[in-house]
Amino acid sequence: METNYIALEKGNGLRLGSGPGRDLLFKVTGEDTGGSLDYFIVQVEAKNGPPLHVHHFQEETIHVQKGHFKVRIGDEIFYLKEGGFAYLPSKVPHAFLNLTDEPGELIMVFSPGGGNHFFEELGPLTRNGHPDRTAVAEVFEKHGMTLLGPPLSLD
Repeated sequence: METNYIALEKGNGLRLGSGPGRDLLFKVTGEDTGGSLDYFIVQVEAKNGPPLHVHHFQEETIHVQKGHFKVRIGDEIFYLKEGGFAYLPSKVPHAFLNLTDEPGELIMVFSPGGGNHFFEELGPLTRNGHPDRTAVAEVFEKHGMTLLGPPLSLD
């Protein structure tokens, strides 16, 4: 098996859009790692975050680089500032929200990899800020996830 080495300068990688104000920069994808993981940087717009959802097969981590985030894991709420970290196991509902008035930044890891394919399909549906919930839910299901509810509230 051939080993792929990757060394990237700041700002380089596979750039994808998710919802409004959520841009992703994949440093490695499942294709690069033999399917083992994705490593990517997520820019999160002020007072923004993904809806409540669950990954059926994929483990997820978030590491706060900039901002202050409200994170729901299962039924618990956590507040993470710069340097904060959370492990979001598969089969456990989760969501996060940037609580600040400035863009936030997270480093995320998905294992196994391949999450870039999900975001490639999701981005065009959500960038306008008024996504069709049924179409979005179908993309989640196609990629081993279920959309469970709205994004977190600020309070």
